Amino acid sequence: MERPNAWKQYDETALARVEAAAERYKKYLDAGKTERECAEEAVRIAEAAGYRSLEEAVREGRRLKPGDRLYQVQMNKAVMLFHLGKAPLEDGMNIVGAHIDSPRIDIKQNPFYEEADFAYADTHYYGGIKKYQWVARALALHGVVMKKDGAKVTIVIGEDDSDPVVGISDLLIHLSQEQMGKKMSEGITGEGLDIMLAGMPLKDAENDAVLGTLLKILKEKYGLEEEDLLSAEIEAVPAGRARDYGLDRSMILGYGHDDRVCAYAELEAMLQLPDIPEYTCCCLLADKEEIGSVGATGMRARYFENTVAELLALLTGKESDLALRRALSRSRMLSCDVSAGFDPLYASAFEKKNSAFLGRGVCYNKFTGSRGKSGSNDANAEFLGRVRKVMDEHQICWQTAELGKVDVGGGGTIAYICALYGMEVVDSGVPVLSMHAPQEIISKADLYEAIRAYAAFLQDMK
Repeated sequence: MERPNAWKQYDETALARVEAAAERYKKYLDAGKTERECAEEAVRIAEAAGYRSLEEAVREGRRLKPGDRLYQVQMNKAVMLFHLGKAPLEDGMNIVGAHIDSPRIDIKQNPFYEEADFAYADTHYYGGIKKYQWVARALALHGVVMKKDGAKVTIVIGEDDSDPVVGISDLLIHLSQEQMGKKMSEGITGEGLDIMLAGMPLKDAENDAVLGTLLKILKEKYGLEEEDLLSAEIEAVPAGRARDYGLDRSMILGYGHDDRVCAYAELEAMLQLPDIPEYTCCCLLADKEEIGSVGATGMRARYFENTVAELLALLTGKESDLALRRALSRSRMLSCDVSAGFDPLYASAFEKKNSAFLGRGVCYNKFTGSRGKSGSNDANAEFLGRVRKVMDEHQICWQTAELGKVDVGGGGTIAYICALYGMEVVDSGVPVLSMHAPQEIISKADLYEAIRAYAAFLQDMK
């Protein structure tokens, strides 16, 4: 069953909409290169659309009503949007959930050292990466530093055309015989991903003179002492903007499509809801998925459950654990995460007729996991049948997929975590080429179809 290519079905009006959505998405991608920046941008978009802080409503004890739009932020790294519907919350919600963290390189807490007249920062990579892809490329630094007095210093270096960039050097090919003889996974080591930050010594310094230059810059430009890095979160990410890819401009090349393309599609879908939807609709933007959804901002934490409990209390005027359990277990969810796009150059890793193709629309993965579906949600057939009905009624271009051949690899999403509440969940996302590389590729058509699919699911899923 070969699915049709979405591009063949677009008239001039649809093509204009595809392009407009792509331009908005590229701006979102450029504005959000870290989970903090993505959360901040999501709140900005939500507030512009009339969403208000749930935290303020709780503090004021304000009763909520259908049609209210609310957001909740978890530690500046995860965001939840709610658009309250006509049906009681106990009847469940229509939920779209993605993650906003992406593979990267983090600066360690005690990072700086000098060697051979260079100042470096020690790092620890985050998420699954091919380490060799991160050397010999321009990197930017994004993050925050929290000082002891509570002041927050925001760092963004390497994105403006006038900014310097930093990076990790590689060994010249002339001396690489030993390195080239190693496995790809061993050619560059995790401890070898140290970022070069400076190379000019202070004239009046005898020891660590280049490090002195670095510390002087931090002091003069940001008011920071070396010790302030102990309470900092600074991430090294690929420098530069998202770009149109392909001579036909049909694709987008950028950092962080996994999973910010789905996160953005969710945000746009939420903005398309009627004033009062049938069911309460929710957009989840979670952190830490790339390292197992752990920590206080990962999906395994209880902040989503706690937030729904607050909504119930403000809607009904009373607290009920049973009502909370009903609201969660009766919900319907798309776990919106990217899938592996079929790549003809690496066809041996895929089972072609069960692969997602760029340009053929949003894809649905009944199961993810690895080997014998380990770590998977594996959605039930009844739910998939209803999802198919909604997609076809709205003439969405969609396809099904698996993550590569059986026993070749695999991966996971937040689907199985949300399914623990008893809700119906299936994975849905945009096909990506070069997933987890510093620069990934998506089709503009798939982004557009994902927005349409998520909007249809939120409005009409029952």
